[in-house]
Amino acid sequence: MTSSNISGLRTLSGWLLASTAVLTPNLAHANEWYNAVKQGSGFADFRLRYEAVDQDNALEDAEALTLRSLVGYSSGEHNGWSFTAELEDVRVVAGIDDYAVPPTGFNTGIYSVIADPETSELHQGFIQYKTQTLTIKAGRQVIALDSQRFIGHVGWRQNWQTFDALSANYQNEHLQIFYGYVTQRNRIFAGAADMDSDDHLLNASYQNSWGKINAYAYLLEIDNDVRNSLDTYGMSYSGQTQTDTIKWLYGLEFARQTSTYENTEFDASYVMLNAGAEVAGITAKVNWEVLGSDDKNYGFATPLATLHKFNGWADQFLTTPDEGLEDLSFLVAGKIAGGSWLITYHDFSANESGTEADDLGNELDLQYNIKVSDLLNFGLKYASYKGADISADTNKLWVWVGARF
Repeated sequence: MTSSNISGLRTLSGWLLASTAVLTPNLAHANEWYNAVKQGSGFADFRLRYEAVDQDNALEDAEALTLRSLVGYSSGEHNGWSFTAELEDVRVVAGIDDYAVPPTGFNTGIYSVIADPETSELHQGFIQYKTQTLTIKAGRQVIALDSQRFIGHVGWRQNWQTFDALSANYQNEHLQIFYGYVTQRNRIFAGAADMDSDDHLLNASYQNSWGKINAYAYLLEIDNDVRNSLDTYGMSYSGQTQTDTIKWLYGLEFARQTSTYENTEFDASYVMLNAGAEVAGITAKVNWEVLGSDDKNYGFATPLATLHKFNGWADQFLTTPDEGLEDLSFLVAGKIAGGSWLITYHDFSANESGTEADDLGNELDLQYNIKVSDLLNFGLKYASYKGADISADTNKLWVWVGARF
């Protein structure tokens, strides 16, 4: 063998040894990720729901039968890292689609609104880093803070609200601090109302035996060429006291909001007081909520809330009237026949009386749901709103069955 061949072999051997040194840890790292992916878990969630709407106006009564299908997968962790991917699909079943979804243009102006458009989209898709106390997520994600009065997932609708965001959540035994930066709001209307944003969400709470105190700042801005902002700062407290036979519940909240659009600025306040008791399996509560007004020109707004949870299930106050809104509600709930029932009555009025509206109506809400098995659940729900000065009388009915695997 010539000296040049020997030199070539030595060079090749050197490259092979160097490549092995580089590839060995990378291959080991890849194998660890493969094991993390293999140890992940998937799920499927389905909700078939019938909804009917009857309104005392010129629109035709609406009805919809829709199926929400959600399938997802979360990997195992590797050095604290993992990922989650979920796909969501909403379809009309049996051709029952006599309803309107105005933002999408579907049957607009013909039927009453049922906000469940057909869609297929990415529900969540994020990378996560997690330690014992800190969780960081980057990507499309659900964000639901506190009671969801300000920031929520609108999970009652078939297509949930999600956010394209970077979020960090710190939590120990008593303290929790959340920060999220949102670049896009993915609304419930199949992409028709999604919007680019420049939102900052900050929420901190401290919980101990005496209750929970919470402070927040939600600084919202639509990312367009128009000067706009919706800044809300607030605090809340909730607690409970146990006596021999009764658990007493109480809470209060206050927030201040500034809304700016171009050269116009409005200010409004939010107040919530509640008190209740649990005894012998029955819960009774009274709640007074005020979404204030700025001299009848602007009503306190919560555009990213799970609004269906508040101010009546008939969804007549998804946008606060300019006169503001006062909602005095009474709730009674309990269990029967293996399921849970709930009755709520709302009395609505304007926060600042105007020439067009003062009495904003009342509403009765009823619900019963039961978990049939570990996989199946069933629900029945009804809302009846009497419109008084400003809105049409509205009745809504829902029947659904859900399954999760």
